[in-house]
Amino acid sequence: METTVYVARRIRTLDAERPEAEALAVRRGQLVAVGSRREVLEAAGEGARVVDLGGAVVVPGLVDAHAHLAGLGLSLTVARLEGARSVDEVVRRLANAPATSFQGDWLIGKGWDQNGWPGGGFPGRSELDARFPTTPVYLTRVDHHAAWVNGEALRRAGITRDTPDPAGGRILRDERGEPTGVLVDNAMELVVPRVPPPTDEQLEARLSAALERCAQVGLTGVHDAGMDLRTFRLLQRWDMAGRLPVRVYAMADGQGESRRTYLELGTYGGRMLEMKSVKFLLDGALGSRGAALHTAYSDAPGETGLLLMEPEELAARTEAFMERGFQVCVHAIGDRANTLVVDTLIREAAETKTQGLRHRVEHAQILRPEDIQKLGAAGLVASVQPTHATSDMGWAEARLGAERLKGAYAWKSLKEAGAVLALGSDFPIESPDVLAGLYAARTRQDAAGRPEGGWRPEERLTGEEALEGFTVGPAWASFAEARRGRLKVGMEADFTALSVDPVEDAPRALVDARVVATVVDGREVFRAP
Repeated sequence: METTVYVARRIRTLDAERPEAEALAVRRGQLVAVGSRREVLEAAGEGARVVDLGGAVVVPGLVDAHAHLAGLGLSLTVARLEGARSVDEVVRRLANAPATSFQGDWLIGKGWDQNGWPGGGFPGRSELDARFPTTPVYLTRVDHHAAWVNGEALRRAGITRDTPDPAGGRILRDERGEPTGVLVDNAMELVVPRVPPPTDEQLEARLSAALERCAQVGLTGVHDAGMDLRTFRLLQRWDMAGRLPVRVYAMADGQGESRRTYLELGTYGGRMLEMKSVKFLLDGALGSRGAALHTAYSDAPGETGLLLMEPEELAARTEAFMERGFQVCVHAIGDRANTLVVDTLIREAAETKTQGLRHRVEHAQILRPEDIQKLGAAGLVASVQPTHATSDMGWAEARLGAERLKGAYAWKSLKEAGAVLALGSDFPIESPDVLAGLYAARTRQDAAGRPEGGWRPEERLTGEEALEGFTVGPAWASFAEARRGRLKVGMEADFTALSVDPVEDAPRALVDARVVATVVDGREVFRAP
């Protein structure tokens, strides 16, 4: 088996015994030497292939600890509404949507965000009805916690003024009580079953596009936060056939009926695909005011958000999966949801004696100070997304108020409390670009450098902490710390080559940086032209 030697300007190993190197050697998917160029070439022996990466900086393989592959594939192939500045712009994009935007005769779009529109209010169905009177339209908000539909979609779903709000959901209504076309959280499920599922060809094309995109942005692995059974079965087949370009650590979808099948199947470990965890959704998102808060929203008196399942149901599902050996990961945005999740995970882990399964709080976005301390003391994983802070910072204080904001997007506080930080993007809600995540973690600024000094800069991470959050943290959170997350002899050959040093170069350099190469299990899955 041929040995390949990679030489670079610098190799950041995150190995305390040898934090920097000039070269590394790869054979049969493993690192067989890490050190100076001379040392590595000698260890590799004659005939080794040498790849000179020039001025690139190599880091351990970057991993997104919270993402959605199927959602990314959908976003890459349907009507893209990210960045639309008005309802009229959304309608124009829909009118020019590619044919791949249709599932059956339903027009699908993703990514709208009313917070960037004039007035900032939720849209209505009238503009959609005027342009698409007979074509059902289903448009998912950027956070996936609300949908905007037209009258034809409401008609096919049987939603009228007499339809009650489902538990954990809300049908927005006008002054006459008529549905406006916006459905929040569990109310979306009134329409979803009416949308034809993607064909096998569509699903394969979407997942292929998503995995290819991950490799292009430097990701060697993804933690998929809530995988449906159909996607899991397809990726299993691809894994067995050697077709997965990046590693996938899948969390079983614990919301729908497929959770019963996952419970029966138990955990799974393949070559590039693993499923050792389950994902529950407890509340909605801050942008659609679905995040469950202890007290009312500062900009919506009387509204406290939504719990998507009752506390007793969360406890029952948590206990069932823990007893089957699953790591339990729970989505919690609001402070009320985080209190409930932290308490439930601690209690149920103690009762089932599964504290060693490294249970996770997904997002851990808004917490009371006492819950930050409790989460850290319990050794729970805080799976957080740096670009959520920089996306939300323009309006988060309006939702929460200054006092409650102190426990929001509090990465440094979580780390200092003892939590393991596993950083991600939540793509496609945010971009899968991991360089943007590294930049946001270090600066808490947008790409233009605003605000000066960073938003709540006391919660910034250092360059090394940010890098560890996308490498060491996800490895720990997926039980892979003995195999991945650092570059040392005997570990798997997963690494990313970047045009900048994400630790020492000025944070601003990350904005214009590029990925030079992505190597997974010793194979180059992406190389910049």
